[in-house]
Amino acid sequence: MQIKDIVKKVKQIEIRTRKKTEASLMGQYHSAFKGQGMTFSEVRPYQFGDEIRRIDWNKTARFREPFVKVMEEERELTMMLLVDISASMDYGTKVQLKREYVAEIAASLGFSAAGNNDKVGLILFADKVYKVIPPQKGRKHILSIISNILTADYVPAESKIDKALEYMMGIFKRKSLVFLFSDFEDEYDSKMLRVTSKKHQLLGMRIYDEKDNEIPDVGYTLLYDAETGRQVWANTSSARWRYTFAEVQKKKMRALEEDFANSSASFMNINTGEDYSKLLYNYFQKK
Repeated sequence: MQIKDIVKKVKQIEIRTRKKTEASLMGQYHSAFKGQGMTFSEVRPYQFGDEIRRIDWNKTARFREPFVKVMEEERELTMMLLVDISASMDYGTKVQLKREYVAEIAASLGFSAAGNNDKVGLILFADKVYKVIPPQKGRKHILSIISNILTADYVPAESKIDKALEYMMGIFKRKSLVFLFSDFEDEYDSKMLRVTSKKHQLLGMRIYDEKDNEIPDVGYTLLYDAETGRQVWANTSSARWRYTFAEVQKKKMRALEEDFANSSASFMNINTGEDYSKLLYNYFQKK
């Protein structure tokens, strides 16, 4: 996209999502998460994203590693958005590509967090972590996150969710709200889900296009895997072939839901044509 097109797209997303956010999501977000970060006054080791002005220089000099002062009324939370930028996310057969849909959901979450004076950060990953935007506050920061999701180079490689979670766990020690966006087309280690959800509040969001689950009858066609480059001819006119494909997808989905449930993490399965705001509203309400 050209710069003017990017600016226009980001502005459109901001207008749409702010209306949804202000109408319903922000209030539920505030009710669900207000005050969860409150601690007593203390000094603790520096964590990625802490403000430099809060460093306790005396203790830092004494122990030769950074420490920060935690104020008694500290209530802010950190929201981390982990976004899969493997090539299968740059796909869509309806109104939006998956990447555009993710950008819109991320905007709604980001503006909800901003309305609660919370920080929001971004990790873009595929076969490895490609970009990290440290958590910050404010509208301009949220717009920058939206732009990065829209303009990222989507990678022709299998996504490694484990690596993204492991990277985040290595950097963010303090409990955060973690939203993991992917189509979950590739394998992952469910142990990392359990490890992450023990420390952070994890919500996996499978973003899918309707053609991911069912392929229509279009005769003999060449199917192409955008991540591995593998190609295979398939007779989509075969009712048995279409049924088998759909059943395999359903089986994968059941296993995915079970993995998140067994990890005490939350999970959403969202079609790109679906109204995500209702699902997020219900999620916040339950929390």
